[in-house]
Amino acid sequence: MPQGMIVGMVLSRYRFTHSCEVSASPERVHALLLDLERYPSWWPQVRAVASLGPDTALVVCRSVLPYDLELVLDAVSRAPTELEVRISGPIDGLARWSLCAHQGGTRLEYFQEVVARGALAWASYVIKPMLRWNHAVMMRGFDAGIASALAGDTGPRTG
Repeated sequence: MPQGMIVGMVLSRYRFTHSCEVSASPERVHALLLDLERYPSWWPQVRAVASLGPDTALVVCRSVLPYDLELVLDAVSRAPTELEVRISGPIDGLARWSLCAHQGGTRLEYFQEVVARGALAWASYVIKPMLRWNHAVMMRGFDAGIASALAGDTGPRTG
């Protein structure tokens, strides 16, 4: 394999981690995370969700950058302490939420490992730091949104 191809694979690979704590039981958090079709009501950067079957959904995300990311998510695990999906589309890989009871609430640990494809892979050569920043903003939206949803505020979200 040419040296440039190896570099390209490294630049288009992303690994994200995130953690937060919420004041709700793991059971409530698990139920909220399972309900993908409600994500747009509480997670501002999730613009739309459409069911493609019992284990598959199309999710459209947009954070700060002017780019709609259309992802197909296939359920891998719905265990009470771990939710995992396989991701395909402009990025391919996996995302996983681990949940555990913590100080009267729940601690969530997020892990995502993906490889960008097509135009997004090419963009990684130039704007990888911006793509990472864009993802960080999305996860801050998650933190605020899930706290609000678990508190019972399901009004419109801006983002």
